[in-house]
Amino acid sequence: MSNAVLNELLKDYEKKQLRAMRDLDERKKELYIKFPRLQEIEDELNSYAIQSAKSILSSNSSNVLNDLNDKINMLKKQRCDILKKDKKNSDYLTPHYECHKCNDTGYVKVDNQTIMCSCLKQKLFNIQYNKCNIGNLEKENFKKFNINLYSDEINEKKYNADISPRENIKNICKEIKKFIKNFDDPDEKNLLFSGGTGLGKTFLSNCIVGELLAQGKTVLYQTAPVMLDTLISELFNNSGDNSFSQNLLTVDLLVIDDLGTETMNSMKFTELYEVINTRLLNQNGKVTKTIISTNLDLQGLFNTYDERIVSRFVGHYNIYRFFGDDIRFKK
Repeated sequence: MSNAVLNELLKDYEKKQLRAMRDLDERKKELYIKFPRLQEIEDELNSYAIQSAKSILSSNSSNVLNDLNDKINMLKKQRCDILKKDKKNSDYLTPHYECHKCNDTGYVKVDNQTIMCSCLKQKLFNIQYNKCNIGNLEKENFKKFNINLYSDEINEKKYNADISPRENIKNICKEIKKFIKNFDDPDEKNLLFSGGTGLGKTFLSNCIVGELLAQGKTVLYQTAPVMLDTLISELFNNSGDNSFSQNLLTVDLLVIDDLGTETMNSMKFTELYEVINTRLLNQNGKVTKTIISTNLDLQGLFNTYDERIVSRFVGHYNIYRFFGDDIRFKK
């Protein structure tokens, strides 16, 4: 990722900060006209804040500081009462940033170190990796997911199951929501979606992505062929840039789509195993999860990949089989 792209993003962050401050000024102006006492409270709070700072620097007695804190708390309560009277939330007179972690700066402090915020990191991922992979999350979310597109017919011969496609997808959605809720639990297994095309695997993957992005998680979405080709290219790149492999290993959620469509060789087997196994070990001091989508059934996975890889799927992934008729023709 070039510095030019990062600089452009940081300029956008500066604009968002300025916009948040301008919006706050407008809200203040309206309220101060309606409730002049709010302006007085603001001025008094600023005055007491300065007095408190001076008292700390001059090592004044704790009684003075306690008195100032009491006055400050009293003023804050008055301000809160006025806002309630006008049916405004307590944060109405604070800047409304898009990201509450970094206040639209792009960076946060963790253990006295300044690191990139997940929101900025995600923007970089979207530009570098996700642009062609993540669908329209406004259209592909749980509110838009229609289980009625799945047949309620129970046909064991046709579907090789004793429940209907609709009942099956209901069960899958229930488990998916559990996965989202327990995402940070190291005991919550990863997900593997198996089934033919047009059965909702990618749609539901995007539903999960949208929910986790809203929680401030980072997501990297790659098709298996592109991911493995990029890893091999990076391996032979003499520039020393291994950012792609590092991002694959450390991103909160990695979505690998179309597993089984890649052209495999021994090097790709090794790289695929390394990604899957390393993410299972959570070696980076945080829980990482993976979603894999494939047209292969379990037997197809055993026929395509070696036992080391498939054993990781069986032991550490909840495997869900999608079946039914192609729902794309029913929309």
